[in-house]
Amino acid sequence: MRSLTVLPARREDVELHTADGLTLVGELALPAHAAPSGTLITLHPLPTHGGYMDSHVYRKAAWRLPALADLAVLRFNTRGTSSPRGTSEGAFDGGEAERFDVAAAIELAEFHDLPNRWLVGWSFGTELVLKHGTDPGIEGAILLSPPLHRATDEDLDRWAAFGKPLLVLVPELDDYLRPEEARRRFARVPQAEVVAVEGAKHLWVGEPSVRRVLDEIVARVRPGFPVPLPTTWDAQTETGTDTEASDQASYDASRTHVQPTTTGQNS
Repeated sequence: MRSLTVLPARREDVELHTADGLTLVGELALPAHAAPSGTLITLHPLPTHGGYMDSHVYRKAAWRLPALADLAVLRFNTRGTSSPRGTSEGAFDGGEAERFDVAAAIELAEFHDLPNRWLVGWSFGTELVLKHGTDPGIEGAILLSPPLHRATDEDLDRWAAFGKPLLVLVPELDDYLRPEEARRRFARVPQAEVVAVEGAKHLWVGEPSVRRVLDEIVARVRPGFPVPLPTTWDAQTETGTDTEASDQASYDASRTHVQPTTTGQNS
């Protein structure tokens, strides 16, 4: 499998409806021939700096995990965010009104009877998880590159009291929060497991970093499932539009706070 490989799945466009009256656009990817064994509700990086539902780790999760691990993957644009799928209504609110977006995503997963629901936040998405994710309808959460810019100690204490598992993947070379500081900050959440990922950067650029993230997600959501995941696929596949070059272009753009022109991932 290469960066562009798209494995078989049932994929459908979905709309999420928030309690404050907005319609958000998204996609739900399901295993092609089986019921899902777990569900990922993904929350993307900062939309004002290029983050959206197609940010590359999430796109690759949707392309691969329904086939490789029988997982359902829900991706969506938070309020005011655009992607090829369309534009979600509303306007970016710095992580506050986005609480309605998080609730709408969990509600959609419940409506579809999707099992074993986990939140997966990346960068800004981790702030949404920590601020708004303590919902009884989820089993736990996975954080990718948490900057802890908007999330406060009060939010961390709320997660501690919530008691659900929290896996924190911190790149060794992160731009915002590195492993030693992450361990110190997350120490107030007893159930949090901070995992330092050697050689990785904030945007998880390149196949080795993406594969590590997907393996960690599967190992947590489906305990006992064999990882690392396969890197070959014998059946027919489709071709996507993501490449390591486009990942790197997004990373370079993020360092200068310029909106990328190829794909978008940022804090």
